[in-house]
Amino acid sequence: MLADLGPLLGPWAWFILGGVLLVAEIAAPGAFLLWLGLAALVTGALSYVVGLTWQSEVLAFAALAVIAVLIGRRISPAPGRASDRPFLNRRSEGFVGRVFTLDEPILGGVGRVRIDDTVWRIEGPDLAAGRDVKVIAADGATLKVEAVEG
Repeated sequence: MLADLGPLLGPWAWFILGGVLLVAEIAAPGAFLLWLGLAALVTGALSYVVGLTWQSEVLAFAALAVIAVLIGRRISPAPGRASDRPFLNRRSEGFVGRVFTLDEPILGGVGRVRIDDTVWRIEGPDLAAGRDVKVIAADGATLKVEAVEG
């Protein structure tokens, strides 16, 4: 039954398949269906311009899909590659190892410290205001600190 629709739809079958694959990429992102969808659209355009047989269309789609996926792998960022902004969306982790001066005392193991234009919640030993503390860890928006001697 589907073989009967091929001659009826012609290049439009490839345009529809390409659109479905692109919509599926939006629903289940992974940047793989994107390249197959683009290959289907190019196959439809080729079929529209040249007037290929359905066998040639299938072969063209297969070749274009392989080429598109290879190009996509080359231009897509590799997972795990070092970022030029490693603390983006993890700002608190960028403070680990830095030293700050307490504006307010740490009481009951909890306090606050102003860093630039932001007040951060800190946890550490009870200390008086004016003491220097070193950030030893970050847990979400809470910084774990220890006293700096000297």
